[in-house]
Amino acid sequence: MKLTYSITGMHCESCVKKIENQIRPLVKDITVSLHPPKAVITTDSTPDLNRLNEELQKIGKYKLDSESELTTESKPWFKTYQPLFVIVLMITLVSLKSWPDREAFMLNFMAGFFIVFGSFKLFDLAGFKSAFSTYDLLAQTWSPYGLFYPFLELLLGFAFLFKYQLQFALWGSIVLMGFGSLGVINALRQNKQIRCACLGTSLNLPMSTITLIEDLVMVIMSVMMLLK
Repeated sequence: MKLTYSITGMHCESCVKKIENQIRPLVKDITVSLHPPKAVITTDSTPDLNRLNEELQKIGKYKLDSESELTTESKPWFKTYQPLFVIVLMITLVSLKSWPDREAFMLNFMAGFFIVFGSFKLFDLAGFKSAFSTYDLLAQTWSPYGLFYPFLELLLGFAFLFKYQLQFALWGSIVLMGFGSLGVINALRQNKQIRCACLGTSLNLPMSTITLIEDLVMVIMSVMMLLK
């Protein structure tokens, strides 16, 4: 018989292989997918879920759950990214408080973007570091960068919020987001099926052009502010 389980804690294709290799000795066969995060297990009898999770705990913060309904397969594109759109919309609406002052609007938007996105990453810093290293070029060669990155975003966010050292903050935004976009472009070019870490591990969002747009919007706004 075949049993389907949802999986939490996965970030990349490497996680898929680790889980398959760890569980396969306990069952006849297992197929793990990242989007949606699930495992289809072929077995002669219902396996002990606690036993399976004990094995997974040996290789990471993974967990199987047979009770969760996996609906992400049938989710349309908008539904998949709806939480991200809502967050960006709220940041935009708050920033419109300063309209029609375009400069103030962009400063408020960038402040909100970096503070909110940086804060989400802090909920699971280790998980973010792991997911981020699957596509960021610097994090792949120097792993501590993934731990520092959320604090760099927060630093930029508060600099924009309080209009502190704006020239340095704007250049910092261009370098941080511009360089980050290179890793995203590389992942998209290779058609990698990986998790977007823009909001840490709080939301299970697949990597797509949406991630690239986020980075480039920050770069464009920063350039516009420098050229004003």
